[in-house]
Amino acid sequence: MTFLRFLMLMSLILWIGGLIFFAFVVAPSAFRVLPTTHLAGNVVAASLGKLHWIGIVSGIVYLISSMLYSYFTNGTAHVFALRHILVCLMLALTLISQFGIMPRMDALRASLGEVGSAAIDNPQRVQFDALHVWSERVEGAVLLLGLVVVYMTARSF
Repeated sequence: MTFLRFLMLMSLILWIGGLIFFAFVVAPSAFRVLPTTHLAGNVVAASLGKLHWIGIVSGIVYLISSMLYSYFTNGTAHVFALRHILVCLMLALTLISQFGIMPRMDALRASLGEVGSAAIDNPQRVQFDALHVWSERVEGAVLLLGLVVVYMTARSF
């Protein structure tokens, strides 16, 4: 039982902690320290791709360990427990970002070169900026949902 609780907590720590570190340290530092926004964008995109994989693995580990924990403590897996549904939503958003939003942003970044130097009314720049807004919204939603799951998990012990 202790090992299952450890897996549940560790997976949330890695995922949510990674999101917080990325949003408040990695991304702002890259844009402040690197000489061009293009380089900073490349670093941020590569970091976010790795963070998504950490989130995907962490979400799966959380779901499995949480369902096993529920099964062994309550005799049922509580497949439809709210925290499991929220983690599935977090996983879905992460997958949308990783396989939907990020590849389109990468393609636009490659075709535009330095995004910041493209005209604001350039259709590719407009599309990139819109995707960037959606990327931030998706990551923010994953973070907020994750904080709710942390609270629900802490309350369940």
